[in-house]
Parts: sequence; structure tokens; C-alpha cells
Amino acid sequence: MSSSSGLLQRAALAARLVIATIFLIPLVFTLLVSLRPENEPVTNGNIFFGSEVTLENYERASMVAPWSLHYINSIVFVGGTLAVQLATVTCAAYAFARMRFRGRNALLMIILLQLMIPSGVLLVQNFRMINILGLFDTRLALMLPYWGSAFGVLLLRQTFREVPIELEEAARIDGANLAQVIRHVYVSNAIPAYLAFALVSVSSHWNEFLWPFIITRSAEIRPLTVGLNKLIKTTDQGAFYGQLMAGTLIVIAPLVILFLVFQRQFVESFARSGIR
Repeated sequence: MSSSSGLLQRAALAARLVIATIFLIPLVFTLLVSLRPENEPVTNGNIFFGSEVTLENYERASMVAPWSLHYINSIVFVGGTLAVQLATVTCAAYAFARMRFRGRNALLMIILLQLMIPSGVLLVQNFRMINILGLFDTRLALMLPYWGSAFGVLLLRQTFREVPIELEEAARIDGANLAQVIRHVYVSNAIPAYLAFALVSVSSHWNEFLWPFIITRSAEIRPLTVGLNKLIKTTDQGAFYGQLMAGTLIVIAPLVILFLVFQRQFVESFARSGIR
């Protein structure tokens, strides 16, 4: 029995290594192409290795777009969206988890349906609303459609339902108001769920392209993903792939570094947040 169990463990480890290697190939390919000399296209010779390692693609890519400004815009976009989301999903999750009101199940079903609707379907309606509000080409327009999160509401609702109701009753007896109950009873017991939601929110909005591309026009507002689009227009024939790969790494580097640093917390937060 022990030998068969050890064999299964080794087979599972080998399978994980194979899957990890497959997922790493695009990242490794991007890195190697970004280090190839510009005059050596990937269609000639070995697509993985050039004749030498050079940083000229990064130097040229840095001159195409104001990356520092785009970084600031992305940080403001991601951080501002997450800050408002934490407030809205907390209030909604508590309402669905503990409050009793007419139409609660129907509203919850509508939120579930929202998860099934592709975001592209709402582009026209969102664009029209932003124009009506006079917010076109502003940072507020970038964040406004994402201030609510169906995923966050459902995740925290499940987590709040697992908090013993006796803790809330004890807090009420001690004189805590609603805000204090939510802060000290529910939020403090749902930190792993908040971390899981924050990681999902940051990664998804950092990589968002279509909405920022549509709703902004000036470089002072556009985030990194839209700035990366400038590398495709570097020549009349198309993009230099080395520069494009270098720009891609510039965009995804913060997310990769954050995942490498917080990978354990990332996995544990989902394991402890009630996701099944």
C-alpha cells in the first residue's frame, strides 16, 4: 500500500512539473525574444536564442511611451477601484448574509446572472452613461463601471454566513452599532477572503485593456495596457517583436513579482475563503 501511495505521489509531482513547464513556456519565450538583437527576427534561426543578449529592445521600448506616467495611471486605476469595491461589496455581502428583506433572493439571483454576462456586452451602455455624466477621458471614468463586484459580493456573503451569529449578538449587547459590528465581527474574521478578492481585483484590472482604450484619449489618463498598444505602431510594417516583448514584460513585471512574493498567501487565502 505504501509503495503504491508513493508511486501516486511521484506521478502527481511529475504531472505538476509538466503543467508548470507548459505554463512557463510563454513567459520564457517572451523574455528570450526581448533579449534578442533587434536585427535578428524570430523567423530566422533559433526562435529562443539570439546571437547575443542585449537590452536594446528595452531601451527603445522605453522611448516609445511614457511608462512612468502609465504606471501611475494603472496604480490609481487599480487602487481606486479596489478601495471603493471593498466598501460596496462589504455592505452588500452583509445585507445578503444577515439581513431579511423582500426580494433578497431575487436580487441575489440577478447578481449571479451578472457573472454570466460578458463585460463586452455592457460597453455601449457604459460608454453612453459616461458621456451623459461628462466624465469621458477621466480617471473616474476608468473606475466607475467596476465599483461593484458580483464576485466580491458572493465571496464575502459566503464568508460572512460562516461567522457565528452569536458574535454579532454579543457585540450588539455590548452597545456596538451596525458599522462597528461589520468592522469588528465580520471584516476581522474575513481577512483571507478580502485578500483573495483583492488579488483577483488587482490582477484583472491591471490587465484591463478594452474599456480604458475606449474611454480615454490622452496619455495622461491611459494605463499601461493601452500604452503597450503604441509598440504595435512603431513601423509601417508592424511592430518590432523584441520591443513588443520588452514592453509586455514592463507591463506584467509588477504582477509577476507580487505573485512570487505572496504566492503562499495567494493560495492560502483562496483555500480559507470558502471557495469550493
